[in-house]
Amino acid sequence: MIEYFFTCPYCWEHISMLLDSSISSQQYIEDCEVCCQPIQVKLNFFNSDLIDFQATKI
Repeated sequence: MIEYFFTCPYCWEHISMLLDSSISSQQYIEDCEVCCQPIQVKLNFFNSDLIDFQATKI
């Protein structure tokens, strides 16, 4: 697991999520820890390195 910091697309707060690098391609919805709005998260790993991360409004 790695901690990844990014900006919430709703409230613009700097937040973090724990990402599981053992799964190469992931897509899920997680609520912002500050404003509780749903964020669609898409990410890809290659050899345990994060190569793409997107956090967008639903």
